[in-house]
Amino acid sequence: MTRSTRRDRRGGRPRHTARIAVPALLLAGALLFPGLLPNRPGNLASLVETVLPWFGVAIAALLLGATTRGTKVAVAAALVPLVAWCHLFVPALTAPPRAGPSAFEALSFNVGGTRTTPEAVAREVIATGADLVALAKVPVSAVPAYEKALAAAYPHHTTRNTLGLWSRHPLREVEAMDLGGPWPHAIRAVVAAPGGDTAVYAVRLPSVRVRASEGFTIGPRDAAAAALADRVARDPAPRVLMLGDLNGSLADRGLAPLARLLEAAQDQAGRGFGFTWPAALPVVRIDHVLLRGLTATTTRVLPDLGSDHRPVLTGLRPTA
Repeated sequence: MTRSTRRDRRGGRPRHTARIAVPALLLAGALLFPGLLPNRPGNLASLVETVLPWFGVAIAALLLGATTRGTKVAVAAALVPLVAWCHLFVPALTAPPRAGPSAFEALSFNVGGTRTTPEAVAREVIATGADLVALAKVPVSAVPAYEKALAAAYPHHTTRNTLGLWSRHPLREVEAMDLGGPWPHAIRAVVAAPGGDTAVYAVRLPSVRVRASEGFTIGPRDAAAAALADRVARDPAPRVLMLGDLNGSLADRGLAPLARLLEAAQDQAGRGFGFTWPAALPVVRIDHVLLRGLTATTTRVLPDLGSDHRPVLTGLRPTA
């Protein structure tokens, strides 16, 4: 009797099959039905929803283990989450570019970090040709420098605390929005954009952290997102554009109130995952362009411009 036969009779290979099959089926379930995951303790389900695309790494490891040491059953089990992953993400990776002209372009950029200056950011922003620019996490002390550097290209602007909105077109009905934090986390303004007046929200929701003692700290962000969604739901404007750092993936249930009301430009016109953070090697998309009454004709994540986030440039036109 060979050594492998003895190992099989003791149940070694069936045991190895179980080690592949059980996590494979759990991964498939989490991919296809993330809403069934409990969010206690530590808001772990929200964290899982944030990193769903990265399940591909675990799936690859399972496939490698199944093909090198497992059985046919193990290989078949490992293919289940692969099929689920492909069903969810391959369309975004292979989507053809949307055709059609843009009426205007909007740029969303969290300028936080210490690797750049207002003057350098302004040069990069102007070079994009964007008609509308939402900047987040602007140091309060640097606001005058941004205003000076962007004034010629963007004669209309408004700022509140660390948020700013710059436009080539007139702004009115400017409103700083209290979303429950110590400072405004959103600005709303009506922009006389090509194609018709558009309510524009420049947003930076409260930050989140992963801590051993608390888990995924999303409470303030989720509360601010719910308050913002309530305001958007009551907004009478036929066209709504939200630009900013939502500090989360739209797959995260904490941002569901916004995701139900507005469409993502990335879903309409993007290709790939569109990761924006951290800028040096993005692993998650937390900077978003959300729409109502508008259609995204193009959207792309720009290269690292010196912040800890990458900017997002989106072409838009009114929905017919």
